[in-house]
Amino acid sequence: MTFRLPVKQDIESAAARLGEKIRHTPTLDLHADETAVPARVVLKLELLQHTGSFKARGALNSVMSLQSDAVAVTAASGGNHGAAVAWAAQRFGLGADIFVPSTSTPAKLARIRDYGANLHLVAGQVGEALAACREFAAARGVPVVHPYDTWETVCGAGTLGLEVATQVPEAELVVLGCGGGGLYAGVAAALAEDALVQPVETEQCPHLHEAIVAGRPVRHPSGGAAADSLGPPQAGRFGYETASQHGTDSVLVTEDALAAARTFMWQRLRVLAEPGACVALASLLSGQVRPRSGSTVVVVVSGGNNPVVP
Repeated sequence: MTFRLPVKQDIESAAARLGEKIRHTPTLDLHADETAVPARVVLKLELLQHTGSFKARGALNSVMSLQSDAVAVTAASGGNHGAAVAWAAQRFGLGADIFVPSTSTPAKLARIRDYGANLHLVAGQVGEALAACREFAAARGVPVVHPYDTWETVCGAGTLGLEVATQVPEAELVVLGCGGGGLYAGVAAALAEDALVQPVETEQCPHLHEAIVAGRPVRHPSGGAAADSLGPPQAGRFGYETASQHGTDSVLVTEDALAAARTFMWQRLRVLAEPGACVALASLLSGQVRPRSGSTVVVVVSGGNNPVVP
């Protein structure tokens, strides 16, 4: 099959497939006197999604797109995608084997087990977990649900963008965290006619940034507080090709800016987001992203599967 990026109609098809099986998550308005950002900031609270992150969208769309004779799936994940695949498989009576780095947070491991999946801990990072997952899939003949770089995952994730267009139609800019780039690619496709979509990474997980510099996705180590959710072995093709098509670079934020944004969300808003879900707001609070004065910007808070209060 010839590679192509999805367009809005493809995201709409995924939304029709998912229907009410996913939550249409709420938004929360902030204003300049709260953030010191000279724009209206609207948080898209995707941490209230099933399984606690946006990953439920892509995982469910992938599972619903399987051949009708599928009896099980497998996936590799830093935690959020694994829980989402386990949840989606459970909904349709499928078995699930999830491969996760042994360094993943206990809360994320517990969620995967809670959804009835077989959990496999792998030494190393997400790249090593993905290699083990693929080996398992080849030996058992089980389909792999990729965390960020397949058509079904990207289109499912992009349904978040359709919700943003309905909830905040005046938004000029949508800012979101970027790991492998599936969410970025999907939301950019959904909002291509409506708003600019800006991906943000941390300095210790600069996978899309490095891909843009190199002219192709390249392997790069992951570290820092957000590595469990923004630490793939490399950016995916969908994310890279989307950035190339739109001429967009990834904004990088420091660990200190990330920590400050997470503290802000908890202390000021009582929103307990995981570190990787705070990079988008960090880019605004630190001045790395500067929206037009008086404009409206949507910030995606992508997950909340970390119970430690900052």
